[in-house]
Amino acid sequence: MKRLFFLIILIMTLLSSHAQKRQFRGAWIQAVNGQFQGMSRDAMQQTLVNQLDVLQQDGVNAIIFQVRPECDALYESRLEPWSRFLTGVQGQAPQPYWDPLAWMVEECHKRGMEIHAWINPYRAKTKGTTRLANSHIAMTNPRSYFVYDNQYILNPALKENRDYICKVADDIVARYDIDGFHIDDYFYPYPAPGQIIPDQAYYEASRGGFTNIGDWRRNNVNLFVKQLGETIHKRKPWVKFGVSPFGIYRNQASDPKNGSATKGLQNYDDLYADVLLWVNNGWIDYCVPQVYWQIGHPAADYATLIKWWDKHASNRPLFIGEDVERTAKYPDPQNPNNHQLPAKYRLHRQTHHVDGVVLWYAKAVVDNVGNYGSVLRNSYWKYPALQPLMPFIDSKSPKKPKKLKAIWTSDGYVLFWRAPKGKDWDDKAMKYVVYRFAKNERVNINDPSKIVAITDYTFINLPYDKGDVRYTYVVTALDRMSNESKAKKKKVKL
Repeated sequence: MKRLFFLIILIMTLLSSHAQKRQFRGAWIQAVNGQFQGMSRDAMQQTLVNQLDVLQQDGVNAIIFQVRPECDALYESRLEPWSRFLTGVQGQAPQPYWDPLAWMVEECHKRGMEIHAWINPYRAKTKGTTRLANSHIAMTNPRSYFVYDNQYILNPALKENRDYICKVADDIVARYDIDGFHIDDYFYPYPAPGQIIPDQAYYEASRGGFTNIGDWRRNNVNLFVKQLGETIHKRKPWVKFGVSPFGIYRNQASDPKNGSATKGLQNYDDLYADVLLWVNNGWIDYCVPQVYWQIGHPAADYATLIKWWDKHASNRPLFIGEDVERTAKYPDPQNPNNHQLPAKYRLHRQTHHVDGVVLWYAKAVVDNVGNYGSVLRNSYWKYPALQPLMPFIDSKSPKKPKKLKAIWTSDGYVLFWRAPKGKDWDDKAMKYVVYRFAKNERVNINDPSKIVAITDYTFINLPYDKGDVRYTYVVTALDRMSNESKAKKKKVKL
């Protein structure tokens, strides 16, 4: 195992010499698996602190945090009951009282990470839930859902459900300083043997000009996705709206022109999710297909799918959902002594439009399954990365920082600067990037290995030694969309 680990480190070190300055490096922290259920506040906070600290050291710069598994809330909501996945009993508030989403916003931001609030839009009851709170929508409005495979699903055909979910989303976006809003891959329910979606009567009553029920269902979901994106951006234009669909859009057997060479379940045909329509129409801000399979999978080959998404979904930033455990479990077909992490990242480098990765799931990275986290930390994500640009939201850079000075203080030698002027959300400085260059070294802010900090403070402590070595420090400003200002320079001796 040691030989394998060091070989992986060597390979990834070579790749890190071509490090990207901008890359979405996300991790999903889920609640629906019960990892927090019944935990005390202190125990859950300590668990999350440990996860965030390790993920930060591994290079993660965005957390996708599940806050609504089944029309419930892991945050203070006036619209939906507290989640059983937090307290053990739906509708029961945490004791002592706290708000996990508000707490996570603060913890992520102080680590320089983005936080994206993740909801499941339609699921109203999971299979394992046996009791619903009186305030739950399935109790207050029984006609809002249908039963499928022992789950309750909010009926996508009902406009009142689209309006209700968007009201919940608007409440979250309005009250929390989140960077993104994220929905997962559950639209119409995953097919279950012997189960029929009980919506024929709705289709017959309101066909809307559609001649088959599949197109009608897709339209129901399309209306929702478009409305949700508009709701988010009307409230806060800078909040990124992301979708994480199942990893196969369509198989070639269903669509010879646009399908992939796969043989699995399909977004378009089985979940009624026309993901490419949302991407190409600009209804979403980023797409994270869950390409969880291994290279060489007989029905859903990873290499085939990452190339397919790269070709077909480039109208919006594209990040790949990676399964950590599966990547570590399977050997590289071309080098059986290695697992598939290096091979998958070689495929990433061969794409033209893949701007990042989201890891499923955070705990597997923290547990360092197959040395996955160590390889990220020591090589592939060794250097910090800024978020990918989204010029369709905002492309204007903020002004550069002002009055850069190095001053001796009671805390040592400190580099200070002042925030540039900015009035609106799209021109205010929210963070700063600090670079350091050695004497006679060319200043190149496109080199991420020179980044020493990404911070929302207007100062940084300098590593003073004997004052014999000259460096050039460069500070730039970032706005909410990570547009970067021109550089402000200061030479110091450390």
